[in-house]
Amino acid sequence: MTTFEKIQELVKATQEDVDKFYVKGNKAAGTRIRKAMQDLKGLAQELRLEVQNSKKESEATDKK
Repeated sequence: MTTFEKIQELVKATQEDVDKFYVKGNKAAGTRIRKAMQDLKGLAQELRLEVQNSKKESEATDKK
């Protein structure tokens, strides 16, 4: 599974907690959302580095 797919799955999995927090006022769901967003932040950074490294590798290959 790619990092981008992991991000998509995490966002999908968090949707239920978002509904519980904002619609039903479930405070515990807010805690789960914050944890998921922290995980998302890590995955976003991971994806950013993957893209950057891929770009650098491509540029190095182009120069040869």
